[in-house]
Amino acid sequence: MRGRATIGIYNSYDPRKLHEAHRRALARAGPIAQAYDFNVATFGFPYGADMRTPAQIVEWISGSTTIGEDGQYLVDLAQKGRFQTFDFPKGGFPPQLGLSVLTTCRPWPDQRMNLREACETLGNGQSILLVYGLGPRGVPDDVFKICERHLDITDKGLSLETCTAMGAVPAAIWARLRH
Repeated sequence: MRGRATIGIYNSYDPRKLHEAHRRALARAGPIAQAYDFNVATFGFPYGADMRTPAQIVEWISGSTTIGEDGQYLVDLAQKGRFQTFDFPKGGFPPQLGLSVLTTCRPWPDQRMNLREACETLGNGQSILLVYGLGPRGVPDDVFKICERHLDITDKGLSLETCTAMGAVPAAIWARLRH
């Protein structure tokens, strides 16, 4: 049995106003999630009163992007209940999403996880939430603390732009699990 993996996008950008960076990250997450059989979750995105449900959010995105077949991949995920939204986590990420794993180029030594361990966790039936910081400075220190494990996909301490990492990590996991 295989656990479920989720792309978790943490808003480190602006907690009050939705920006183009939020929309583009979501639009890019849809095709990645579809390609590698992942879910998508957002944390602390300021969607506003007119976008309270995943269906309303993906409708807005699909009307404003050409990424992912005009947002259709994200629409499909929402229709299947595989796109969720959450407030900023207080004390921990939602346990139903699985083991919280921060994707970072600066993993704490006692929290470090490698690709093999991530794949073994999924292969053993446990789900994983891969947390990506969306913003110029990554995630705040409290997110480092509440994530149970930390994964540097490069194993070299190289900083990857959010959407680059969002594609690289699922692709590496999918390839390792399949071969």
